[in-house]
Amino acid sequence: MYGHESADPLSVAQAFSGTYSQEVHSQSDLAIFVINPATGIDQNTIDMWQGFDEFQVPRMVVVTQLEKSEADFDDAVMLANRVFDQVITPYLVLHDDQGLPVALISLADLRIIDYSTNPPKEIDCEEEHRTLVQEFRAEYLEKFESDGENSFAAGLQFPAIPLWIDKGIGVDKVRDLIKQLVI
Repeated sequence: MYGHESADPLSVAQAFSGTYSQEVHSQSDLAIFVINPATGIDQNTIDMWQGFDEFQVPRMVVVTQLEKSEADFDDAVMLANRVFDQVITPYLVLHDDQGLPVALISLADLRIIDYSTNPPKEIDCEEEHRTLVQEFRAEYLEKFESDGENSFAAGLQFPAIPLWIDKGIGVDKVRDLIKQLVI
């Protein structure tokens, strides 16, 4: 796990049985970059991202602190696109009436994963959701198809996942991506 302490990369490392580091390790199986949308991405984290370029280590971005700030997942993705590489967003965040993250919508199949229940439940999205995510979905599908099915494992595609560990939001999706790398 890599990232500024404001994004709490140590907690993310603990949640996924990883290690938190401030150095590029060329033999890493995966590098997860943890971003807090309110504080942005510091130069050291940008340098570490670039340090992995020559090794083609699979990388993903997880966006934390979603419940604590005015900045949101979309802001973090725009910033990652600017200072890292083009990231891909397989899921978008849905919020409750108070503005807190409560669900993810899959851009691949338009299913909603509702984390307000335990265990989370998957439901079909409504027409309103289809309309709201239509452009994001088209962009996602185009990027996913052009990059190829195994591009994440090859270190060529960089998924960005919203993550709120305490509520379980995105935890399963990060684990699914990690499983893609286990042979």
